[in-house]
Amino acid sequence: MGFGHRVYRAYDPRAAALRKVAEGMSDMAAWLDVAVKVEDVVLRVFGELKPDRVIKTNVEYYAAAVLQGVGLPPDLFPPTFALARMAGWGAHAIEQASADKLIRPDARYVGPAEMDVPALGR
Repeated sequence: MGFGHRVYRAYDPRAAALRKVAEGMSDMAAWLDVAVKVEDVVLRVFGELKPDRVIKTNVEYYAAAVLQGVGLPPDLFPPTFALARMAGWGAHAIEQASADKLIRPDARYVGPAEMDVPALGR
């Protein structure tokens, strides 16, 4: 988890935003340094092993860093990821039930095009 995405063929913009948040958290420097080095190695190895596939960092990778930074125990990361998706899964289930057929719903973001993510802590 943390690499590859069905939609994003470039670096996941959500991962970039969460990386900024993690960079702004106090006491994260050493842990984040390791995470960035691991990311660099993984992306290089994926590029060498699968040159025909675009595999980039996705939202889960830096979401884990943020959860680590706020002190959430690692065994709670998976249920936290799942809970964060419950509203979307529920909306898709309601949409599918109303159409009375199996569908692959689309989600369209209609909020602001860009926004700054404030650095925390430092």
